[in-house]
Amino acid sequence: MSQRRISLVVALVGAIAFCVIVVGFVPWGPTPGGSLSTADPSRYFTADEVARGEGFTRWARTWSLSSLAVSLAVGALLGFTRLGRALVDRLPGPWWARVPLSVAVVVVTGRLVTLPFAFALRRHVVDYGLSTQSWSGFAVDLATAELLEVAVLSAAVLVLAGAARRWRSAWPAVAGGILAVAVVVGSLLYPLLVEPLFNSFSPLPEGQLRTQILELADREAVDVGDVLVADASRRTTTLNAYVSGLGPTRRVIVYDNLVAGLGEREALAVIAHELAHAKNQDVLVGTALGAAGTIVAVGLLGVVVTRRPSGGVADPRNVPFVLAVVAVATV
Repeated sequence: MSQRRISLVVALVGAIAFCVIVVGFVPWGPTPGGSLSTADPSRYFTADEVARGEGFTRWARTWSLSSLAVSLAVGALLGFTRLGRALVDRLPGPWWARVPLSVAVVVVTGRLVTLPFAFALRRHVVDYGLSTQSWSGFAVDLATAELLEVAVLSAAVLVLAGAARRWRSAWPAVAGGILAVAVVVGSLLYPLLVEPLFNSFSPLPEGQLRTQILELADREAVDVGDVLVADASRRTTTLNAYVSGLGPTRRVIVYDNLVAGLGEREALAVIAHELAHAKNQDVLVGTALGAAGTIVAVGLLGVVVTRRPSGGVADPRNVPFVLAVVAVATV
């Protein structure tokens, strides 16, 4: 069977799995008892507060969407013209070294071009009192996120290129399976490997709040390994909590400023919302959708790259093209 046919079969299998998950497990009626009516903001906020909220959102969207548009334009320029291939031709080393170098070139170029928007958005957040982080801390977070993106994308493209070199026709099926499993493993290990890169965690001290959180989790039949406090206040003034991980890595995370800034009833209301995500297996469903979507993406990529010259995804010179296709398809 040709690569194109195998790619179409892979995409079809992934699409069927995706649709089954969507129909069977995504809650299409998210509000039990019927739809809810929209609350009148003036009952809870002053006109100035509403205007301030809308003003913040307007410019936050402006900077974010502008950054996205420029990032896509840069990715398209590198991936859909000869410029990207010319840049990769200048990189040294064997194919397995040129792949991550090519990913780094594309990702770092995109970040450098969009830095003005990142700075503008950060200044906007600070002006509205939603961030307490220093510029140096912001720079460290930005660099860490970029290194993480380069590492993850490099690993994914290496799987694609390696599979294409080993199985010239069947690589979409092999790579799609490997990357789908990687999505599941990544969701399992995310709390242990990624979250500590951006926050420090410590167990919530023994006391009434911890006891009530564990009792609430038990009442909702949610098995959590621990309740941890994140040092979020060094970065933000927003109050939040979340449940992360799957199975043995699942834990409740509460922001330190949530614990310090709210009473127990208010804090439990926030945490109860997050426990509901775990009770309804939202992380698991989202992970399954991500795995199925990855299979679809690899299958469609296999169809698209058959039109590319010189080796498809096996050729490091096509890395910018692969990244551009993924970026456009993701949007």
